Amino acid sequence: MELSLSEIARVVGGRLVGDGEKRIRDVAPFEAATEDQITFADGAKFLKRIKGSAAGAFVVPLEFEEDGSKNLLKVKNPRAAFAQIMKRFHPSSVPTPGISPHSVIGRDFRHGQEVSIAPLAYIGDRVTFGDRVVVQPGVVIGTDVLIGDDVLIYSNVTILERCRLGNRVIIHSGTVIGSDGYGFVPQGETYVKIPQIGIVQIDDDVEIGAGNTIDRATFGRTWIQSGVKTDNQVHVGHNVTVGENTVLVAQVVIAGSTTIGKHVIVAGGAAIAGHLTIGDNAIIGPRAGVAKSVPAGQIVSGAPEMPHRQWLKMSRVLPELPEIRRKLRTIEKQQQAMMNRSNP
Repeated sequence: MELSLSEIARVVGGRLVGDGEKRIRDVAPFEAATEDQITFADGAKFLKRIKGSAAGAFVVPLEFEEDGSKNLLKVKNPRAAFAQIMKRFHPSSVPTPGISPHSVIGRDFRHGQEVSIAPLAYIGDRVTFGDRVVVQPGVVIGTDVLIGDDVLIYSNVTILERCRLGNRVIIHSGTVIGSDGYGFVPQGETYVKIPQIGIVQIDDDVEIGAGNTIDRATFGRTWIQSGVKTDNQVHVGHNVTVGENTVLVAQVVIAGSTTIGKHVIVAGGAAIAGHLTIGDNAIIGPRAGVAKSVPAGQIVSGAPEMPHRQWLKMSRVLPELPEIRRKLRTIEKQQQAMMNRSNP
């Protein structure tokens, strides 16, 4: 594909500074971009190096000023605009619609237009698909599952009985939706399993990473609301609610019956205990261990969690603890010696 800078500017709604007829053949990272490629720069580290770069054009913030020697595409959000440009040069492949004869389809399967079901997929009884659903090889979809329009399910995903997916949902390989939650009652020296009879509901525009496990509810639903994005290897326990446009980064664990608010960021490796509430716009730092509810807008880090600024102060002190301990012991010995001299 080849586009002029003027055409690219129209794609992202940016303000062009430079040669609008300049032909661009691809996108590239800043360090490797050549004269027929476009890249982006949105931080001081890269913006100050634009003059020495060989790239044919740069997507930059609106406020960036340069001497006019480079082709610039000024936008409000360079990363988001560059993502749009990437999609234009590297569009996703769309499989040919159709149901493979090598798939297994249950009774009373209903589907919309342009559905694609690959070989070795299994669709249970009374499943309903919307339009343009894509199911890759090895996918298992249980009975009575309901899936909306424009859903992409990658290989070896399992969606168990009665779960619901909205529109424009993407689920990456190896994820399990609707596995049983961790529900056991001790009885003497053994445990009795509590039936998990709820569902998982995933709303519109959600993207679930590879190797996620989202447990069905004991009763009711485990609810992933619109716009949520998860990284790989995330575990969401039973009856959890994850609010709109929240981000769960790699290896996050959320225990049962916790409510995560809207626009929350949970950084990699964080663990959140059960029956808590994480308020809207909160940020949970990496590897944090959250044992109590977090108010809206608060940033917490550490294990146990604490306000982020306090955690930063504590982190600076930790490496000095051995020396502080040595000094305290020296002071204690000196005090003891003084007391011994004053009380012979």
